[in-house]
Amino acid sequence: LYSNLTACQALGNMCVMNMNSLSSSSTDACGLFQYIYVNTARLGIVHSIAFWRHNLPWLYYGDQPGLASQVLEANHFPTIFSFKGTDKDVKLQFIAASFDAAGNFLKWQNLEGGILQLCPDTQTKLSAAYAFGTTYQQSCKISVSKILLDFANPIFYDLFLEYNGDNGQQYLWAVPVLNLNLQYSEMFVNQGSNMNNWLLTRRFFLVDTLSGKENDLGKLPRVIRIASKITISIRLVSHTQRGTIYPPLLTIAYTDVLVQNPETQSVMVSFSVSYEMNQSEAQIQTDITLGVLGGLAVLWSLLKTAGWKRRTGSSIIDLQTVLKFLLFYAGDLANVFFVITVGTGIYWLVFFKAQQFVSVLLPLPSQEEDFVTYVACAFSLKALQFLQLLVSQLAIDIFFIDWERPKGKVLKAVEGEGVIKSAAAPVSIWRTYFIANEWNEIQTVRKINPLFQVLAVLFFLEVVGFSNLALMDSSSSLTRGSESYIAPWSRVLRFGVSAALWLAIAFLQIIFFSVFYERFVEDKISQFVDLCCMSNISVFLLSHSCFGYYIHGRSVHGHADTNMEEMNINLKREAENLCSQRGLLPNTDGQTFQISISRKMRLHYDRIHETLTRKRGPARLLDSSANTFEQSTRAYNTMNKFLSSFIDHVHKEMDYIVKDKLLLERILGMEFMEPIEKSIFYNDEGHSFSDVLYYGNETTLLIFDVLFFSIVDLASQSFVLAAILTYLQQEIFRFIRNTLGQKNLASKTLVDERFLI
Repeated sequence: LYSNLTACQALGNMCVMNMNSLSSSSTDACGLFQYIYVNTARLGIVHSIAFWRHNLPWLYYGDQPGLASQVLEANHFPTIFSFKGTDKDVKLQFIAASFDAAGNFLKWQNLEGGILQLCPDTQTKLSAAYAFGTTYQQSCKISVSKILLDFANPIFYDLFLEYNGDNGQQYLWAVPVLNLNLQYSEMFVNQGSNMNNWLLTRRFFLVDTLSGKENDLGKLPRVIRIASKITISIRLVSHTQRGTIYPPLLTIAYTDVLVQNPETQSVMVSFSVSYEMNQSEAQIQTDITLGVLGGLAVLWSLLKTAGWKRRTGSSIIDLQTVLKFLLFYAGDLANVFFVITVGTGIYWLVFFKAQQFVSVLLPLPSQEEDFVTYVACAFSLKALQFLQLLVSQLAIDIFFIDWERPKGKVLKAVEGEGVIKSAAAPVSIWRTYFIANEWNEIQTVRKINPLFQVLAVLFFLEVVGFSNLALMDSSSSLTRGSESYIAPWSRVLRFGVSAALWLAIAFLQIIFFSVFYERFVEDKISQFVDLCCMSNISVFLLSHSCFGYYIHGRSVHGHADTNMEEMNINLKREAENLCSQRGLLPNTDGQTFQISISRKMRLHYDRIHETLTRKRGPARLLDSSANTFEQSTRAYNTMNKFLSSFIDHVHKEMDYIVKDKLLLERILGMEFMEPIEKSIFYNDEGHSFSDVLYYGNETTLLIFDVLFFSIVDLASQSFVLAAILTYLQQEIFRFIRNTLGQKNLASKTLVDERFLI
């Protein structure tokens, strides 16, 4: 009894067409199969597999709770896989036993011919699905008429994976099937994420055009059932160093199609191969790193806030202080997220692509969500810091101190009196206009060339082919053949490749400009300091209420309003050391200083500055435009006289001292001494006045550009679009910074905006 092998296979096929569903209330093909299975225990098992009876097909792994996890995780697949090795090591050798609906064995088939892939494609691309480490995705729409033509008779498959034993003999490992349409006691147990509830099976089919036929087998079926989604999942064993995997799992979902008009009807089908590993340990390490660095960011932001409070001359903790701390923390936390995401991206890029024996696999798209969130947080916080930087630079106080004194006297008619009197010769304003224009030009100078940066990154990504490193396959080649399969992109790898390239090219640019270009061709920041000295103009900058910068531009020759011959003589004397040095202090060369001014000095500055900018007040307060001009001119002369006398130590109640900063003060970017009685000038050889320009904030600008580029790319999956939009935003913000910075310069220095070109 029960020894008709073909009949038992046919019964098994009928059960498979019924989705292997089991129910105690119905006696269908699966119920009959289970009855026979239970009553043939005395016949024994096949190949030492407890679920495989003699003369019966192997359909189920059993319905005990937790059996699925035991089947999928208890044993490792006995083959070591690698990315670079022999064909056996880098290929998944799937083989299937095929049967017809009547239960007859047809043949053994290798899956590399595209047996399970319903979508048509070239043999090379179809076979790429089984290259180990290559994430494979294929989907298409197929017309129902083509399905009816190609699959007139259903074929059933038992899937195995080949491997070589220690003795060199070939063995087969049965591949379990997770049928998402299977019902157990009227419940779809395989659609949940809990592996312990799954009911694994063995046999499956691609298209069933048989069971939907009614009365006449020669007619079209009323309904066909299609395997619309097939996924082979490969899971890497945790902590393996030799490419050990768990048994593969074939997940399959079927769709029923009601046949009405086969020529116009179509159905969407997909086939994919995914690779995954347990990412919980990596997530824990990332969370720990984020927690530690986030805590350090809090401390660093507190130090910055304390330094800011000292520079504003206030000791009260108010709402503004809290907001400033939050802004500092936003910038520092953005740096933390940036370091973590760049480190993560480069880690996966290096360790996944460079490995020979597989020890890591890329995160699945669903596992990348936290990473994408971190990138989004980094961009949002860095954008906030960048905007705050922009606003602070557009509100600085600046004044050009003209040291030039009148040379001789001129005769001047006194208006309204009809008499001529002698007066001091006027001092030319053109030198001040010249320095104002030079300052205006260097406001948005950067340490790199932004256009070259964007073009170079795009060149290496798209032309050289670095973008191919972001594909979810095992190849580390920069080129792909036109006939080869192109794997889907990994968002982690795309970020890692683009960020690494962006930072590397920027680093090389900074080295080139600082070591070669600025030394041998043009250093605009140092040249500006030299021009100030040649023009006899000093620059007084206040970036905070009681902190700023001073560029000492007083000419060692006493005057700069001269002809070409005298100018050349002066330059020659200076080159031959026949005159004093340029420094603020005697016998020194120090021209640039960080200044921490006393509260009294700031109040006096504000009183003069108020009259200087009063022209922007309500018109009713002003007598006429002539009076406004005269008032502004008087205020300008008063400010120039006050600041020049302050530098010359004339005001003993508002004097200053010159000293060096302590090493710790330089590291922390703050001042320990509070300027109560006297202001303090700190020697500054590093030209840190560039902190109020783009030049001194290259790190912030660079990270913002990298994150902007990456966000656009992650959203659009297009490096070209990301490059174009990144360059556009650079130009837009540069235009805003230039335009508003020019208005602020004209407002604070009384240089007519028409002369700023």
